[in-house]
Amino acid sequence: MSGLNPDQYDAVNTLSGPLLVLAGAGTGKTRVITFRIAKLIKSGVPGERILGMTFTNKAANEMKERLGRMLGQGTASGKTAKKKPAQDDHIPTISTFHSLCVRILRRQIEPLGYPKKFAIYNRGDQEGLARNVLRELNVADKLLAPSQLLFWIGNWKCKSMSPEQAIVACDTDAQHLAAVGYQRYQRQLKLKGAVDFDDLLLLTERLFQEHEEIRILEASRFDHILVDEYQDTNTSQYRIVKALADHRNLCVVGDDDQSIYGWRGAEVEHILNFHRDWPDAKVVRLEDNYRSTEAIIEVANTLIRFNATRHDKVLRAARPGGERPGVLQFPNETVEAQETVHDIRRRLEQKGREPRDFAILFRTNEQPRIFETELRKAKLPYILVGGMSFFDRKEVKDVLSYLRLLDGNPDEVSVLRIINTPPRGIGKKSVETLLNYAIDAKVPLWDLVTGAEMRPPLNAATIRGLDDLTAQIQDIQYQTQDDSLVDIARNLITTIRYRTELDRIYAEPDEREARWSVVEQIVTALGQYEESASKPNLGDFLDRLLLGEQDANDEKEKQLKKNAIALMTMHSAKGLEFPEVYIVGLEEGILPHHRSLESDSSIDEERRLCYVGVTRAEERLTMSMSLTRMKWGKPRDTKPSRFLYELTGKAEHPNYQKPRGV
Repeated sequence: MSGLNPDQYDAVNTLSGPLLVLAGAGTGKTRVITFRIAKLIKSGVPGERILGMTFTNKAANEMKERLGRMLGQGTASGKTAKKKPAQDDHIPTISTFHSLCVRILRRQIEPLGYPKKFAIYNRGDQEGLARNVLRELNVADKLLAPSQLLFWIGNWKCKSMSPEQAIVACDTDAQHLAAVGYQRYQRQLKLKGAVDFDDLLLLTERLFQEHEEIRILEASRFDHILVDEYQDTNTSQYRIVKALADHRNLCVVGDDDQSIYGWRGAEVEHILNFHRDWPDAKVVRLEDNYRSTEAIIEVANTLIRFNATRHDKVLRAARPGGERPGVLQFPNETVEAQETVHDIRRRLEQKGREPRDFAILFRTNEQPRIFETELRKAKLPYILVGGMSFFDRKEVKDVLSYLRLLDGNPDEVSVLRIINTPPRGIGKKSVETLLNYAIDAKVPLWDLVTGAEMRPPLNAATIRGLDDLTAQIQDIQYQTQDDSLVDIARNLITTIRYRTELDRIYAEPDEREARWSVVEQIVTALGQYEESASKPNLGDFLDRLLLGEQDANDEKEKQLKKNAIALMTMHSAKGLEFPEVYIVGLEEGILPHHRSLESDSSIDEERRLCYVGVTRAEERLTMSMSLTRMKWGKPRDTKPSRFLYELTGKAEHPNYQKPRGV
């Protein structure tokens, strides 16, 4: 406790009743949450009666590890290489919202008409289903593409809207068509015994609303709830938290000034209006920033004051002085990229910096291309944060689909993926015949594959292929009943001769090895899971993997371990820090983005996004703009971002006259 400042100490030692901790950027909120959980346990609250909720696996794991060290238990999840707690049941539940909802639904989903062993569809699965729905509705891609349908479905689900509510709320014909598709999409999901990622929240919320006895039972599991990043909660998450907080011992931690995910359903009003829900709530403000210099914090405070609707707070820098942030203007985006890279190279040579000390932040995914070009010319190492997820790889999808079948969870997408992988003589026409027959007869596709249901007329080669697949799966299930999960996976990969399949597809030895190493990583993940879980089983492993798939932070962490300059959007940069930061493209239409210009609330979110970018810098911050930018092959004059004027403490310049000098 001696290392806590007075405000942190106050938050940690407020152990009952509703509590709002307003934690500004770099003020040590994770430290406060973990200390508070440890304090509750030291005060006699059983660990298993405490629930901590986060938004990413990275945040959850970090919290577990810190708690484990503080409590002398290895880790709070039982996940440790050296020491596992004797009783996992006495450890706090630290979980993402989606992981918590999976556990609740595995116990309670049946009253909603879903099987306990429901499948969880990933993005690829969703796109396949959306394509089928649009085909059934005779809708051409030009009118409504699968990705557009999924955009609308995700948008409605984030607002906790059912298909029926979406249909009523539609403003245009295109939206109405998407709402009809949403209705058909949900019906198909349920028929397949599957849910998508958003359903995990939506169905948990619905379960609590429609079945009070289940809500009370789930709420009774905990006496204390802590929620991290409360400003990022959407409607379903907000309602789930309220439904579980009968005991009123609710601590939420967040910063309304860093609420930047409105586009995916987050509602800043939840943290702004916390007092309306809990009138007797105590509020503690964490305002001492330990990350950035005083010069950078002064700029951040000046900017965010232009947002009228916010909790009153001012960051105080624990690091006095510092280099004043620079604002640079360049004739065009090419020169902006060239000069930014030149400055980084100079500082690498003269200041003894490492490439990982630098980040270039931008608003849109189109901006980094020219910076990549210049970094390559300069032979400087860089990473573009994002890129292909581990779970998007063909090998991962193939092996996980087989594992779902072994787990007795043969969802349609998995069956379609492996039915002829590796090839076993089952052609596309035969697969189509099977699929159409399954839809018409309303029977699971896997039942037709195994012959448990009468198959439609098929050629001899197809029947042999189906029988071979069925026999392989049944043999593995029979042979590995008492084996470890690692042995099951190895047996599976050997039985289906997957290594031979990779050798057949890929001619280059290096690519073969790279693909095979991905398969080995899945087996390694199984082994790590078996070591850490108290009661390991294949279904739980698959759930955890699918939830991890949605957490882009896992892949981001791997990238950031490299000693390279980071190129990333400001959204991706949230939660990170770098000694030197460049924010580029500070122009009207880019930051703030052109889509936000018609709404004050959207401009406020763009300003918060700029604030997040500014507060990533520890020691040096450079902001820049281009006086012209290429559009449709021609240079167009730009307008300086209103935020550049606001950063000086002045109101937005009415005529947007370009500033002279630097």
